[in-house]
Amino acid sequence: MDDGKPTGPQAKWWSRPTTGRPGRAEPESRAPGEDTPPAPPGAGDPAAPGSAADPSHPTASAPDHPAAPADAAPPGAGQASHRPRPSGAPLHEPDAYSTPPYGDPGPWAPAPPVQRPTPAHGTPVPPQAAAPSPQHPSPVPPPTGVQGGPAPVQPHPAPVQPQSQQHPTAVQQQPAPAPVPAQWGQYDPWAAPGQPLTQLGPPAGTEPGRRKNRRGGAFAGVLLLTLVASGIGGGVGAYIERNGGLTTVELPQASRTTTDRAPESVAGIAASALPSVVTLHVSGTAESGTGTGFVLDNRGHILTNNHVVAPAGTTGDITVTFSSGETATAELVGKDSGYDLAVVRVRGVSGLKPLPLGNSDNVQVGDPVVAIGAPFDLSNTVTSGIISAKQRPITAGGEKGDGSDISYVDALQTDAPINPGNSGGPLVDTQAHVIGINSAIRAADSGKGPERGGQSGSIGLGFAIPINQGKRVAEELINTGRATHPVIGVTLDMKFSGDGAKVGTKGADDGPAVTKDGPAAKAGIRSGDVITAVQGQRVHSGEELIVKIRAHRPGDRLELRLTRGGEELTITLTLGSSSGT
Repeated sequence: MDDGKPTGPQAKWWSRPTTGRPGRAEPESRAPGEDTPPAPPGAGDPAAPGSAADPSHPTASAPDHPAAPADAAPPGAGQASHRPRPSGAPLHEPDAYSTPPYGDPGPWAPAPPVQRPTPAHGTPVPPQAAAPSPQHPSPVPPPTGVQGGPAPVQPHPAPVQPQSQQHPTAVQQQPAPAPVPAQWGQYDPWAAPGQPLTQLGPPAGTEPGRRKNRRGGAFAGVLLLTLVASGIGGGVGAYIERNGGLTTVELPQASRTTTDRAPESVAGIAASALPSVVTLHVSGTAESGTGTGFVLDNRGHILTNNHVVAPAGTTGDITVTFSSGETATAELVGKDSGYDLAVVRVRGVSGLKPLPLGNSDNVQVGDPVVAIGAPFDLSNTVTSGIISAKQRPITAGGEKGDGSDISYVDALQTDAPINPGNSGGPLVDTQAHVIGINSAIRAADSGKGPERGGQSGSIGLGFAIPINQGKRVAEELINTGRATHPVIGVTLDMKFSGDGAKVGTKGADDGPAVTKDGPAAKAGIRSGDVITAVQGQRVHSGEELIVKIRAHRPGDRLELRLTRGGEELTITLTLGSSSGT
């Protein structure tokens, strides 16, 4: 502003200028040396009562000033208005109540003293000076007392009259002033020349809106910090939970339990049968081998395959290792190559647990079974499977070439894995009862028939001697040292390629094919007859007939069906007996 006047919109005043109250005396200046009373609030302020800028003071040397804004100097601040108003001052609307302007108290309220804002601590206060006017462009310093002392102080305004003593008709509310433009709200007409505009209200940066913004920003910051801390805490917690700690890794593991398995489960069957199963190590002058056996009684008798103990001969060694790891030396009790069974005995061993024997006639195809043995000398090996077939006629052996070592077995077929070393081991049912003796497998490399003791692996075709046959042979071997074979007293033509078993024309040593006074001769069988069934079961070859016959005991009565000259005949015979080898 160049001339001390506001350039923006003019603020409106709600009181008009009137003459000062008559008879009011102004205090005189004090003489030099008098004690100066303490200045009331606003002393030395150009706008305070009694200052040099007060136009009502008789000693004021400054020209008249334009009226201050209503919010800067409220009515009753002590200013006088008996002098003409400078040109350019804002116009005033008429006052219906004839309110005394500038300092004189109205009929209903005292005039409060004019106070200026107190500067903040440490803020330098510039020297105050009268505002310039159009008549006096140069500012005039405020009057001073004697020897530069302060100017006389305007007496305090009249005491505040209680509201109860005010005139009853004067208690009326004045109309609210019009809004003051922003540039007028920051304009201080009493400030010294060259001072910046004064900002009313709270200091910059402390407005309520900014406080709210600051509170909002602080709340957002705390919320963000909480979320980040929660995320970090959750991540650390998850890491600790997964890894068991910050420094060591501990993997979760189930606690150790001693719960017994169900007796019919594979684990239950194995737990019951393993203490009765042994591993045999056989060594002889020419060869050695490994097989399996199982305990028959408390006297130390152990049943196994003949081809397991065959390498020992008559002078070799047989060593038995129990499931507990204890070992003992065994001796041969008896063997039979036709049945491929043998019995050995250990002495001086206590705590033997015989393995119960089942009944192979009760076995059905599909029944679950468990095989226990020492394949490739891996003792206490347990495998499981089912019964794949019954009465499977197989022949094994024949390494000697004279047929004396060929065994004929009406076997149980199983898909439980059986490998070299399983021979002689038990095949048990779900009650851990022995139903067969594992003896042979079908080898994939040869395809010529069941192999004994070979090194080919299992292809799921294993064969076991039925325990009913094994029990009879074992009893004979233990009691007599030899086993008996059932016979019908005929010599078969093993080169016959037709369906069935054909009785030959000549026997051993060029004798008759039908033994004189033998079971077949007594039943009426002749040379050249073709036997097609035994006990209702079809027979397709000479080997199958031998197998079917040896599945029975000597003395059993059998029904045979045969053909003679294109005619079918049915005969009954009683099986005879021969000594095995």
